[in-house]
Parts: sequence; C-alpha cells; structure tokens
Amino acid sequence: MSVEFNADEVFQMAEQIERNGAKFYRKAAAQAKDEEARGLLTHLAEMEDDHERTFAAMRANLPDEARTPMVFDPDNESGLYLQAMADGYVFDVREDPSEKLTGGEPTADVLRMAIAREKESIVFYEAMKVTVPPNAGHAGLDRIIREELGHIAVLSKALAALWP
Repeated sequence: MSVEFNADEVFQMAEQIERNGAKFYRKAAAQAKDEEARGLLTHLAEMEDDHERTFAAMRANLPDEARTPMVFDPDNESGLYLQAMADGYVFDVREDPSEKLTGGEPTADVLRMAIAREKESIVFYEAMKVTVPPNAGHAGLDRIIREELGHIAVLSKALAALWP
C-alpha cells in the first residue's frame, strides 16, 4: 500500500527540516574559528529560522482539504513517522554535527557540506510532491524548493568568494 501525505503533513516536515538546518548552522558557527565564517553560518541559521516561519505561515493558510488525513490514523502514527523522517533525512538531529565539524575544517569544506545538505532537502521536497495530490499543496512545495535553491545560491556565492 502506498502512503500519501497531505500538504499539511509535508509542511510540518518542512518546518522540522528547517529547524534541523538552523541547529546545524548554529553548531557549525559555534565551532568556526574564522570570524567571517561564523558570521555567515549564523546568518544561514537565521535564514533557516525565516524559512521555518515562512513554511508555518504557508501551512496556516492551507485550505481545509489540504489538511484532510489521507489515511485513518487515530494514534497519530503518521505524524510520528513524519517527525522521524524529517529528523533523519536532512540535518539529522540524532547525529551531533559537532562530531563532524571539529572547527578545524576550512570554511570551504563547511560550505560544501551545507550545499550538499541543501541539495538533499530539494530532493526530499521533490519526492514529497509525488505523495501530495496536486490540488493539496503543489504550489506551496514549489515555493519551498525555490527557497532552498536560494540557500544554495547564497552558499555558492560565499564559496566562490573564497577564491579570488
């Protein structure tokens, strides 16, 4: 049996992914030795916070039919599953990013890691579009994808600036 998520559930995941991203960037900033890198990583965490708020507002404006559960779920098992999926798929909060980021990595390596994670989030959202019926939030998902592409642009610009 295939599982379909409604747009409300996908936006809940998007919010969690953004929270996870903000946590990642804050930990990376705390470990950065370079002041400029610390500022950039802090700014990226703030961007993730802004995106979380944007996605929460988008979710709040969904029509009622976009909130209709696609399956009977009296014990909120799908909600728990979605939480686990968001936590484990992108910016895994079960894994402490500080274990991967010692603070000794060059800024370029940290930026490359962040770009890879942003790309993973885009793949995640594109995959989620398959599970959400077109009339239940595709436009919102497209907006999420554009927001994540914006993150990649900021990160890529910062990476390019490291090489004169």
